[in-house]
Amino acid sequence: MKDVKCECGHVNPHGTVLCESCGKVLVDSKTDEKLLDMRYEGSARRSQTYKKTLVDKVWNFFSSVTVGVWLIVITLLASIIGTILPQEMYIPKTVTPLEHYETEYGWFGKLYYELGFHNLYSSWWYLLLIASIGVSLVICSLDRVIPLYRSLKNQRVTRHEGFLKRQRLFGISEEPVYKVDFNELKNRLKLKRYHIREEDGNILAEKNRFSRWGPYVNHIGLIIFLIGGMLRFVPGMYVDETLWIREGETKPIPATKGQYYLEHNQFIVELYDKEKDREVFEQALTKAGGVVKTYQANVTLYEKKGNQVAGEEPELEKVRDQEIRVNEPLKIDDLALYQVDYKLNEFHKMSFAMENKETGEEFGDIVVDLYNPEEFYDLGNGYSVEVKSYFPDFTFNEDGEPATKSKVPNNPAFIFEMKAPNKPDGEISFVAIQETIEPLTDNEYKMAFRGVDTKNVTGLTVRKDHTLWTMGIGGIIFMIGVVQGAYWNHRRIWIRKMDDKVWVASHTNKNWHGMKRELEWILEDTGLDVPKDQIEDEAKKEAKGENHG
Repeated sequence: MKDVKCECGHVNPHGTVLCESCGKVLVDSKTDEKLLDMRYEGSARRSQTYKKTLVDKVWNFFSSVTVGVWLIVITLLASIIGTILPQEMYIPKTVTPLEHYETEYGWFGKLYYELGFHNLYSSWWYLLLIASIGVSLVICSLDRVIPLYRSLKNQRVTRHEGFLKRQRLFGISEEPVYKVDFNELKNRLKLKRYHIREEDGNILAEKNRFSRWGPYVNHIGLIIFLIGGMLRFVPGMYVDETLWIREGETKPIPATKGQYYLEHNQFIVELYDKEKDREVFEQALTKAGGVVKTYQANVTLYEKKGNQVAGEEPELEKVRDQEIRVNEPLKIDDLALYQVDYKLNEFHKMSFAMENKETGEEFGDIVVDLYNPEEFYDLGNGYSVEVKSYFPDFTFNEDGEPATKSKVPNNPAFIFEMKAPNKPDGEISFVAIQETIEPLTDNEYKMAFRGVDTKNVTGLTVRKDHTLWTMGIGGIIFMIGVVQGAYWNHRRIWIRKMDDKVWVASHTNKNWHGMKRELEWILEDTGLDVPKDQIEDEAKKEAKGENHG
């Protein structure tokens, strides 16, 4: 498509409505008296010029503000869906995701899982929505900012008469040119911080052009912010995992590839004193009975030495001891371990004795590790106990059969098979806390509960975030754009000598009331009349016509 040459000599890109240089209207218009649309200076936007090829159609689709808004709305709705139930990263690691969602939330939880909403924020379609918003921002910005920049850069001081007449603020002074005090006019413009350009006695006064770039600076900030958000799904850029570790336990720290281990030595909880702190926490102490003052995990950090053979216990070297409290994390390289949760007195081991029900005679004790129970316990002299089934978090399922809600021993139960010299085929006994059931027949032997050992458990969040600086920069740039576009206005005043009279026109991208007041002050005592607001004049004429009718 050919470029368009204006009578002023400037060559404009195809599709330009107003000449970039003199402002003359380049397209046939039946509404010559209508005010000009100055949003993009009448420049040639690609989306409004080229519409034939596939690239044109894709460009035009993403350059639409409506499309951009709908993409944001759809993404927000999707984000809301992701908050209905906890995401997989926040559920206990001791159960499978499907088991957790179905057990905790029923059929809705199962459907939520099967639709993939349990990992919504890392799903391909959600990332595609985020990427589409970014593409829309880029194309929207390029489609508008490049033509606008070119038009403002190429604008001449002397503007076409039709351009001046069709500005919102326009007027022709009756005072002859020789009586106008142009020196006073320029001094007043400078006092208002206008940049003045002159050509053949005509004046263009302009200020705050940079404010026109505010929305596009916003877009740049948002694009950088979105990139930071998407970088969270790049391996090594972002880690947010939970480590539950019991007292006396040593575990590898997630995201360190087995390089670092943590040993939990002791967990301490301190409550506010009901007497000393009653003034400050009276309401909470009365309602809850206790308010946590602080809780901490005393840990030891180890680093693995050398390489190890698969299945072999790693050789660990002590790095340091540390107390982890809320907002006082343990830091390793670029990782930080935060204290976020705890569980007191979790069942650890349970002890039982095989006992004759009638005589009370005992034939040996067994200790069951609730996290790693043995299958067979030999008590000697022909007596033995076998763990046939173990239910860490006992419940009855829909069919009335024993089941477990999770792998955490909140309510442990066992099915034991007890054998004795006089009972070589064994006797079956179901044992739960405060409950023993003999499902087949009356047994001669039983498993008598002797005690339980508990341990405190601490919940740590293992976190690494290399994306924060990206999102921080994006947020700062976005706020710069907000301030840039909100607190300044791009204002221009054109003054042209025509047939011994002076034409004055003005334009601002917003705050027309402020523009009018500023013009009144600038033109005072210069001999020039203040331009009229042509929109207000049209409104008054229409109102008079209606009243007359």
